[in-house]
Amino acid sequence: MDRPPLRTIAVVGLGTMGTGIVDILARAGREVIGIDTNEAAARRAVAALESSTARSVERGRMTQSERQEVLSHFRTHPGCEAAAEADLVIEVVPEDYDTKCQVFAALDAVVKPETILATGTNALSVTRLAADSDRPERVLGLHFFNPAPAMKLVEIVSSVLTAPQAVAAVTALVRELGKDPIAVGDRPGFVADGLLFGYLNQAATMYEARYASREDIDSAMKLGCGLPMGPLALLDLIGIDTARTVLDAMYAQSRDRLHAPAPVLRHLSEAGLTGRKSGRGFYTYAGPGSARVVPDALTPDPATPRTPGRPVTAVGVVGSGTMAGGIAEVFARSGYPTMLVARSADKARAAKERVAASLDRSVRKGRMTAEDRQAALARIAPAGELTALAEVDLVIEAVAEDLDVKRGLFARLDAVCRPGAVLATTTSSLPVVACARATSRPQDVIGMHFFNPAPAMKLVEVVTTVLTDDQVRATVREVCAAIGKHPVACGDRAGFIVNALLFPYLNNAVKMVQEHYASPDDIDAAMKLGGGYPMGPFELLDVVGLDVSLAIERVLHEEFRDPGLAPAPLLEHLVAAGCLGRKTGRGFREYARR
Repeated sequence: MDRPPLRTIAVVGLGTMGTGIVDILARAGREVIGIDTNEAAARRAVAALESSTARSVERGRMTQSERQEVLSHFRTHPGCEAAAEADLVIEVVPEDYDTKCQVFAALDAVVKPETILATGTNALSVTRLAADSDRPERVLGLHFFNPAPAMKLVEIVSSVLTAPQAVAAVTALVRELGKDPIAVGDRPGFVADGLLFGYLNQAATMYEARYASREDIDSAMKLGCGLPMGPLALLDLIGIDTARTVLDAMYAQSRDRLHAPAPVLRHLSEAGLTGRKSGRGFYTYAGPGSARVVPDALTPDPATPRTPGRPVTAVGVVGSGTMAGGIAEVFARSGYPTMLVARSADKARAAKERVAASLDRSVRKGRMTAEDRQAALARIAPAGELTALAEVDLVIEAVAEDLDVKRGLFARLDAVCRPGAVLATTTSSLPVVACARATSRPQDVIGMHFFNPAPAMKLVEVVTTVLTDDQVRATVREVCAAIGKHPVACGDRAGFIVNALLFPYLNNAVKMVQEHYASPDDIDAAMKLGGGYPMGPFELLDVVGLDVSLAIERVLHEEFRDPGLAPAPLLEHLVAAGCLGRKTGRGFREYARR
């Protein structure tokens, strides 16, 4: 027998998330009872709904009469007895098991037998909360994402005790609210947070180790992966204390070191530096609750004198593939005479022709004029011998990702390039210092990791070794600015910034599928709708190539020796079967053959 629609809904806890859920429900015409013992929180919730609906009127999204109707759907009350008439109760009180149990006990005493009780937890066990309730079959998880009015995803979490009718009724409600429901099992973090918080924890660990600055970590993930926020800024938004709670719960179940909360999260939490809500976390804000970042003791001082770089008037690029051509195009368009060197003159000319085709596309799309296209192409000189690089100021190699090949190339560059020339490698996973030691001038060797496609991607990871001269680092940063790229500084360790954070996240997604916890489609939807990611992890794996992904995972595992970084067996099996993603027509999904 189908349940009647859920018309009257109580929301217990009127913090940021509870207030957002109230907004969604009231706009959808539900009768909403906001319950909070804190009178100030209740007043803020009413004010927030008044403010958001007023903005909707100003923007022409609703009329004044419609606004008044929405406001009439919401009332507040200080106690759980007000939930007696509710068809559904959603609790979003702090992530503390005892607190939630007290709320559920109070609700059990007053609600109707058929009322569904939903917990908004993203870290605690729904099954345990259900088992401690008088009617476990009506308890489930209903996990909205912050900010609730904007984010489309809602995870619906059932335990082994939850009645299917309760799940069906809540799923129907979520769809009526214009959200996308995903059914998941009961494990800490569920899908989206289960993947997200491991990544955030790794970023906090990277920062704590002083491997890279907070600004560079956040810029790297925004520019390198297209994410809406950097991980440290996101931790401040979520709340550092909340993140620590989620990670503690995840680690208690998984015992995966990737989920063991970084000590910096404890230090900040115990100091009361919990992020935006306190006015300070990884960054400092204009005040509690403000989103505006203000300068602090860790903000770089633009007036601080920097080591000047070496002059760069001519550039060389070694390689004939997509990356080499893209880098040559970037420099040529920025006004640098560019020598494009390949293993033969024919390969070099073919690489230049591919650059010409790329420039033609830019002209057709109105991104450059025909005159600028001709000038850029004229700056590229193809050559089949390394001796053509004898007088350039900066050489960037973009050859095969093989250490022996790169070391051999750097030994030859050492012999032909002039003293003082900067020698850069575009490697994404190999040790830069190994390339440097193949030369007699390791102080002049640095990493410049461009992202593909080089003309479009703004990020360059600038990788220094323990031997790199400060002047060389300064030279590369100045050159990046001149070609319109955003440099981020990091040390010479596997994965640098982006891959070191990205690929463990991708690997954990594969483990979720391997353990039959969720499907690739549901995981991709969760990360796009709940995390604002431009692509889901399985879409991205198939684009990158499963073989490339596996190779990077192996490098990370070998470098850090962390069992949690071991490549998922499912990834290894697919690669062994020749299922490499889009390039073979099959990876985690099948693709039409071209």
